[in-house]
Amino acid sequence: MTSPATPLPPKLRRALELVYALEGVASARVWQWGDRIALGVRAGRAAAPAELLQRVEDAVAALREPGEIWDFGLLDDDDSRSTEPPAL
Repeated sequence: MTSPATPLPPKLRRALELVYALEGVASARVWQWGDRIALGVRAGRAAAPAELLQRVEDAVAALREPGEIWDFGLLDDDDSRSTEPPAL
């Protein structure tokens, strides 16, 4: 038996909503530890990874607060199932 997942804080939930609304995002993961937030995405087949990462950064820019550190990266197939933050 597995325990239920802990609900995401509203800011992280909103970040995922914004990211999933972008064309070309196949999947996304978000992690937070202290004042650091990491957001990883997997691009769809037709999306250019560098351009997609820039659109992800732009989409969540309004959520960023002073002093927070946000990292962005691409997920590979193994990363999407991991509970560990991506190596960015």
